[in-house]
Amino acid sequence: MLKFAQTCEAIGATTKKLQKTAIVSEYLKSSTIDEAAVSAVFLSGRPFAVWEETTLQIGGALLSRVVAEVSGKEEAALNAAYRKHGDLGAVAEEVLPDKSREMLNVLEVEDTFRQIAAARGPAAKSALVRDLLVRATPLEAKYVIKIMTGDLRIGLKESLVEEAIAKAYGATLAEVQRANMLLGDIGKTLRLAAENKLSQAKMRMFHPLGFMLASPVESPEEGLSYFAEAAVEDKYDGIRAQAHVSGDVVKFFSRTRDEITESFPELPDALAGLPEDAILDGEIVAWEYPHDLAHTQRVVDEPPSESGEIKAAELGQARPFSVLQQRLGRKKVSEKMLREIPVAYLVFDVLYANGKLLIDRPLRQRALVLDELLAKKDLQHGGHRGVPEKIGAQEKFIFGDGDESRAAQIIRAPVCRVSSSEELDGLFMAAQTRGNEGLMIKDLNSTYSPGKRGKSWLKMKRELATLDVVVTAVEFGHGKRIGVLSDYTFAVWDGDRLVNIGKAYSGLTDTEIAEMTKWFLDHTVDDQGFRRTVEPKIVIEVAFNNMMQSDRHHSGYALRFPRIVRLRPDKIAEDADTIERAREIFEKQTSVKKA
Repeated sequence: MLKFAQTCEAIGATTKKLQKTAIVSEYLKSSTIDEAAVSAVFLSGRPFAVWEETTLQIGGALLSRVVAEVSGKEEAALNAAYRKHGDLGAVAEEVLPDKSREMLNVLEVEDTFRQIAAARGPAAKSALVRDLLVRATPLEAKYVIKIMTGDLRIGLKESLVEEAIAKAYGATLAEVQRANMLLGDIGKTLRLAAENKLSQAKMRMFHPLGFMLASPVESPEEGLSYFAEAAVEDKYDGIRAQAHVSGDVVKFFSRTRDEITESFPELPDALAGLPEDAILDGEIVAWEYPHDLAHTQRVVDEPPSESGEIKAAELGQARPFSVLQQRLGRKKVSEKMLREIPVAYLVFDVLYANGKLLIDRPLRQRALVLDELLAKKDLQHGGHRGVPEKIGAQEKFIFGDGDESRAAQIIRAPVCRVSSSEELDGLFMAAQTRGNEGLMIKDLNSTYSPGKRGKSWLKMKRELATLDVVVTAVEFGHGKRIGVLSDYTFAVWDGDRLVNIGKAYSGLTDTEIAEMTKWFLDHTVDDQGFRRTVEPKIVIEVAFNNMMQSDRHHSGYALRFPRIVRLRPDKIAEDADTIERAREIFEKQTSVKKA
């Protein structure tokens, strides 16, 4: 483990990606295959492989208490160390005594991590963490804690670890990337690379792939400027979800790669029974069904109108995200909530079917595969198959579990084609009339790029400027909120570091604030009394009137009248916006004012 920690120090000491890759490659080659496989996972900033459902379930508060106990330092000294470093791992290195002379191995650390994950209750977990830190040198403890918190802070991403594996074992980067994507296990990928068997990697069902992301556009004209042929869908205000279907087993995963099936227990039955294994991409939304569902099914079973259009109102419509949010994070959803907040899964893409990974095929082909796959189920449908040639020519497949009290539906998301900005503008207005956020504009020739944001998928919304930001610090409120943490300081990414850009205290409900207060108390890394620095893991969407250049925050910008639009539990910290996005908003705002 000391060799691992020293390698991390060397990686963090350089900003050059090629040098980082070379350091990791040399370390992997000098280790046994077992040690290298475990180290590859650790170097990716996590204790376990992505595909595993295993978690440590340890917060920053528990780790801080254990560090304090092992160090024997007073609270003031610990707070001073945290203010100096801003990182609990670095604090541990400074305050823990250098007494250990044991040779701690990465395999032993992994075994202890699994014991911690299996332990029940904070006392049992604390004892295991304490034993590990007592046996570690201060430098080893630094990186043990960093792995546990999921934040190495050495400028190393999993993509660089993939490059290092390719370099160490003579494989191509594309081979390593594809195997890791299929397996969701960079340690197993390393083993296959060492054995020259990367081509044997098979799709691991119920391991979520990365989601393809969209870039924002400001106008219909810009929306049609990047590619010649566009497929257009409504942009729904829900939770992006990947569905893995294998026979009667169905699981749903969010963009954070967390399983969310238990929050939507009615959906698996509605999707179970596809004739082949499949991975679908879509959006879970709170759904308002027509009062006469039987009538709706008769309508969609009839031929479409002359224009090919099937009106959205005949299928129902999405409700606001705030309604859906009541379903999130619940281990048990009551029958009352199932009745009052029914949901639908709007499917718009297929990534895997019939034993084949489809992400390298163009969207127009994937659309046909999706329609054929859904058509094999017992469902009602109408309109044209694939991506239609006309505006309004939309096909919708809709089927459910047959239990109207649960009312779960799987709907093929309506899609159409446009050829002018005027047509796109009309579709945008219609989408907003239906209560949706705006439009998704997709290149029909685009392949599916997991985890990447480019110009092949675009999103168009008209609203006040918004940013997805990470909460870095919280403060107790005033008046009726004096006992809860309601004032949030938030940041955007500047390279590999977070820089604060604003502070907001309005927009969330009392229930949301109470729930988040509990989370922040459990994940405090520096308690300054009225103010707390917290683990940077919570993403929120903030709206603001305009942006100013300012020395008040490290970002160099400040937001005018910021307010919280909503929590974003569907996003991880790495998904938050960047300083480049903030700069882009500022420059566009400035150019408009000059005009």
